[in-house]
Amino acid sequence: MKILVLNCGSSSLKYQLIDMDTESVLAKGLCERIGIEGSRLKHQPTGKDDVIFNDYMEDHSVAVKMVLDALTNSEYGVVSSMEEINAVGHRVVHGGEYFANSVIITPEVIKAVEKCSELAPLHNPANLIGIDACEKIMPGVPQVAVFDTAFHQTMPERAYLYAIPYEYYEKYKIRRYGFHGTSHRFVSEEAAKMLDRPYDQTKTITCHLGNGGSICAVRNGKSIDTTMGFTPLEGLVMGTRAGDVDAAVITFLMEKENLTPQEMDTILNKKSGVLGISGVSSDFRDIEEASEHGNERAEMALDVFAYKVAKRIGAYAAAMNGVDCIVFTAGLGENSASTRRLICDYLNYLGVHIDSYNNSLRGKAVEISAPDSRVRVLVIPTNEELVIARDTKELLDK
Repeated sequence: MKILVLNCGSSSLKYQLIDMDTESVLAKGLCERIGIEGSRLKHQPTGKDDVIFNDYMEDHSVAVKMVLDALTNSEYGVVSSMEEINAVGHRVVHGGEYFANSVIITPEVIKAVEKCSELAPLHNPANLIGIDACEKIMPGVPQVAVFDTAFHQTMPERAYLYAIPYEYYEKYKIRRYGFHGTSHRFVSEEAAKMLDRPYDQTKTITCHLGNGGSICAVRNGKSIDTTMGFTPLEGLVMGTRAGDVDAAVITFLMEKENLTPQEMDTILNKKSGVLGISGVSSDFRDIEEASEHGNERAEMALDVFAYKVAKRIGAYAAAMNGVDCIVFTAGLGENSASTRRLICDYLNYLGVHIDSYNNSLRGKAVEISAPDSRVRVLVIPTNEELVIARDTKELLDK
């Protein structure tokens, strides 16, 4: 079975074609600037040279058609025809309270995703565009929706309710939803395998750290708490997002700076985080370099970030009454040994000790805790596309 995995943004489309018999990636790629001048498709067939197309893509339907043409091309394609593609798995950001699991897409599912668009106005409409494009170009091919929020639907009320009048939850479903669920689920499952323990008998804290970041407490295979909330703005300090902020700061700044709600939203989502503190960049690599050259604000940004991550790890160890392992994943979590060291230096009270050599390794799943560490610490590359493909296959097999 060959499954096409799509992740549609408002002007982008990432894809992978995965052979589920071997769980190997046949090809992957990225369409950029869809509907904008300078559209570009980078197609990467496994074992062949990359191919770049600079053709204008008017909309996502055109982009999907270009992807399928690339996948079936006699020279740089990886399948002989579209008939070899058995299903499409879509990343859908927000499933609200409707979906606790992945589902085969039906008209009823599309209506529910549309209702959730108010909760994710930048993401769900783009996801729906991708689904609609595939329906038009690949009629009859099964499609599956895999939700970022689904894994966190096991959170108890004490974790997801905000202490605001309950009527706002009833009227508008204002609550904590959490995101990055597909990643947290994948790495927590892989961690159980590395620990050689049943997944439903583990206490794991997963740290998905990239330009966007979140932490999840996974007890016995279920998400019981996570740092992102009603939107991906809540929680950790991120590349450009502020994370947790006293709500009174927002109204104070709006009055002092005469800001509209939209302008305040832009500040919190796009001008804050480590960018706002350092004044250097939202890219942690740039900030690390600036810190090494004596930039005090860059050093402060890194320390604030590490402190906030370590503090939340401690909170989740308390929430689960213990922790078996801590997992680092995503771009920063997988690749920055110095960031992992900064965070783990705060965790000595848990008995966390890091092996410096293993912590320097990159590109593979590895245990970085020392033999005398009471809590095991792992680095596990995330693979959300494989989770989407696995869920798609499982639903079709049923």
